[in-house]
Amino acid sequence: MSNNAIDANSHPAPHGVNGVTSAIGISTDGSNWYWAVTAVMTVSTFAFIGLSFTKPRSRRVFHYITAAITMIAAIAYFTMGSDLGQTGIPVEFVRSDTPPSASGANVPNREIFYVRYIDWTLTTPLLLMDLLLTAGLPWPTILYTILLDEVMIITGLVGALVQSSYKWGYFVFGCVAFLWVAWTVTVSARQYASALGRDVSKTYTICGVWTIFLWFLYPIAWGLCEGGNVISADAEAYFYGVLDLMAKPVFGALLLWGHRNIDPARLGMHIRDYHEDPALVPDTHAAHHGNDKEVTSANGNSSTV
Repeated sequence: MSNNAIDANSHPAPHGVNGVTSAIGISTDGSNWYWAVTAVMTVSTFAFIGLSFTKPRSRRVFHYITAAITMIAAIAYFTMGSDLGQTGIPVEFVRSDTPPSASGANVPNREIFYVRYIDWTLTTPLLLMDLLLTAGLPWPTILYTILLDEVMIITGLVGALVQSSYKWGYFVFGCVAFLWVAWTVTVSARQYASALGRDVSKTYTICGVWTIFLWFLYPIAWGLCEGGNVISADAEAYFYGVLDLMAKPVFGALLLWGHRNIDPARLGMHIRDYHEDPALVPDTHAAHHGNDKEVTSANGNSSTV
């Protein structure tokens, strides 16, 4: 069966949505590639969920987070493969090989997939949780890092939807936020991971370096695609698709392999299953007061110290 998603979902053609058409948009080849990535993300989701059943419920947290990442990505790539979740934005730079606008306008529109940013808004915090929980980083630092990550993604989306050179201001804001995230992952969190043992440190270092290396390539992709209109929409699909495959399913496989013999309790996550005795779960509050001593004063009243 041939792929007619672009024709089926373009009103008016080409790549039309809400009355706006885009001269620069994916072809059937680009749509097919998005469908292929959808398939990989879907299979990865079922694989990660399946692997979770090899562990007790109290040790499935990383399987659930990792499966959620690829599940969300599968929905996003299904949407992009259907040529949906996009809108046309006039390009800032008109290249010599840029197709003319179907409406006759001097500046053609480029197809911007805002659904890609919805995906990243949900999945990149989950990726960071996978990493930073592995390192045993304090929750305030994790939450602040996720906040900066959201700034990075949202400024990228706003910049992509701006026609003028002001888009590069949002690009700079996003890059600054990313550098803070990269510092936390490569320096601060690595110190915490090193204190938890060689196996935790090795798993964190492999996954952390892998992630930050790939994330440094995303701003380059943005500059060539949404920002500078340098490469075609199909090339954009291949570029982002390969990056997402490396950053999500491959990352997930590396992380879960590294966690195969790591008890989440070592990372500060004490999760109790319903059939387990609560007394076996460490109670930090009770431990804190376990050394209280009763003192009887001269008048016969007693107190604890």
